[in-house]
Amino acid sequence: MFTGIVEETGSVQAIRPAPGGIGLWLRSRVCGRGIKAGDSLAVNGCCLTVEKIRPLKVGKLLQFAVLEETWRRTNLQFAGTGAAVNLERALRAGDRLGGHFVTGHIDNLGKITRWEQSGKDYLLEVAAPPDIMRYVVFKGSIAVDGISLTVAKVGRKNFQVWIIPHTRAVTALSQRQLGDAVNLEADMLGKFVERFVNARLSQGRRPRGNAA
Repeated sequence: MFTGIVEETGSVQAIRPAPGGIGLWLRSRVCGRGIKAGDSLAVNGCCLTVEKIRPLKVGKLLQFAVLEETWRRTNLQFAGTGAAVNLERALRAGDRLGGHFVTGHIDNLGKITRWEQSGKDYLLEVAAPPDIMRYVVFKGSIAVDGISLTVAKVGRKNFQVWIIPHTRAVTALSQRQLGDAVNLEADMLGKFVERFVNARLSQGRRPRGNAA
């Protein structure tokens, strides 16, 4: 479980084919502190398991094995050597929850259709598929590349969020351009509500037995 508060941007050091998936190596300065093999780390919002760790002069080299399914569903497939990726360590009991509950399970990819500065802030518009848009609500939460953001406007096929200069500067959004793919995870609370409501509606539609 994560919160969507990015701790740092790591950098992709290598991507290579691996048995059963793809090998991914990242350089981390902050999240590498105290991390050990088997720990979870959100990479652009995608929960990955650290397999190996190697100390560097500055920071640590973290190794992951990415499943083919994860590779196809996330924008990691478009990352090249040197690309910045958002990193966040898993939430610990007692930690402050500064964003919203983020599982690290990417629902789908979105596409940046508007990315411009407005005054001191930035407006980000993302086109998203129907399976994401059904959960997007005005002033609700959504994770974009692992960043917890508040929805400012909802369209039929897209949504908009406002980005403050600090968030742009300390995340991989600083490298994003029009047309880029971003990882999207809808708010899990909306999914649970939909599940419960559908279950209740389904029970209400069950035919009743004839009265004796």
